[in-house]
Amino acid sequence: MTWRFIFGESLAALRFHRQRTLFTTLSLAWGVTCFVILISYGNGFEAALYKAFTAIGQDLVLTMSGQTSEQAGGLRTGRRVELLYTDAAAVKESVPLVENLSPEMMRNGVKAQFRGREKEVAIRAVWPEYSIVRNMKVSDGRWINEDDRLHQNRVAVLGSKVAQDLFGGAPAIDEDIILNGVHFTVIGVTNNKLQIANYNRRDNECVFIPYESFNVFGDTQHPVFLVWKPATPDSRDRAIRMVRAKLAELHRFSPTDEKAVEILAFSKFMHIVTGMGLAVKLLLGFVGALTLAIGGVGLANIMLASVIDRTREIGMIKALGGRRAMILKQFLVEACLVVFAGGVLGMMLGIIAANIIGAMPFLGPAFKDTTGSGDIYLTVSPVSIAVSTGVLLLVGLVAGLVPALKASRLDPIKALRYE
Repeated sequence: MTWRFIFGESLAALRFHRQRTLFTTLSLAWGVTCFVILISYGNGFEAALYKAFTAIGQDLVLTMSGQTSEQAGGLRTGRRVELLYTDAAAVKESVPLVENLSPEMMRNGVKAQFRGREKEVAIRAVWPEYSIVRNMKVSDGRWINEDDRLHQNRVAVLGSKVAQDLFGGAPAIDEDIILNGVHFTVIGVTNNKLQIANYNRRDNECVFIPYESFNVFGDTQHPVFLVWKPATPDSRDRAIRMVRAKLAELHRFSPTDEKAVEILAFSKFMHIVTGMGLAVKLLLGFVGALTLAIGGVGLANIMLASVIDRTREIGMIKALGGRRAMILKQFLVEACLVVFAGGVLGMMLGIIAANIIGAMPFLGPAFKDTTGSGDIYLTVSPVSIAVSTGVLLLVGLVAGLVPALKASRLDPIKALRYE
């Protein structure tokens, strides 16, 4: 008995029980549609979470002052190591694995004023490369440039919330603001940043000025941080060791002393984000698999009913010499055809539904963002389709195998006598 004959017989049996076949196919299609939508939501959630975390910087590394915990060069343990402004240039020049770097000075509680409006802000004094390290994008105007730094221009780039509070939506470029009594000209406004990770203060609530222009507020010789990014993620650990070694040479501490200068790579927190994303995807996948399993139970019931209805037919086939394997194959092919039809229909409906839904609010309301950059976008990826197909095949195989085994094991004499 050829596969072509078995396939033809299976199609004929499904056509004969049209109503039953239709309802079973639709139940499987519904399960697949739900599974695809849930997996798409999980992918979108993970992508939105990753985007919000990396908004602080794609591969941000902070270097800050510390205290020695080892003796070196005859100097005592517990000595305070203060970063110097000259360290920034020294590290940039001597450590090729550091791609971009900026010193950073910070001042909280600064009073920003514009035409009677007042807001308490934080000032960050930085080099132009800071925008690359920290993923700073301007929505209006421009970022700080090298000319601003070298000439100590009193210019400022406003965080989006600062601009909104001081200007209320009016154009801010080329306007003068007062920071603790000192006039600065606004040259840019940053995009509204949806960041779930930060240090000290969110970028939206900060004012950014050239590093050298901070001298009107205080000391610029001892930066709070050296903010940098490695050339590649793979070279991060080597870059950290090289930066520590260079600073150890400059400040005379042991290059193995990790407390002399503290170096924090934000990538170490990435496992928390990936863990949260994976947990949500597993939960949604489990719920989707249960939905598919319900469709599989329906398929198994329908196939068992089909076995009962065709008991005498099965008995006649076996009495005429039909083999057990042939009957097993026929019922499995019937189940597979229903699963295939339900799967294709479900995939199509799932893709259509995901495109219609498009995006769902996530971080936007919390940051008062209406651009949709913090939304969860339902995207049907090849991986989600592959996972859906795999789960569907597993459910269909289990659901179809039990009735097929029952049909193939029927005793021909009892089957022929079945009423």
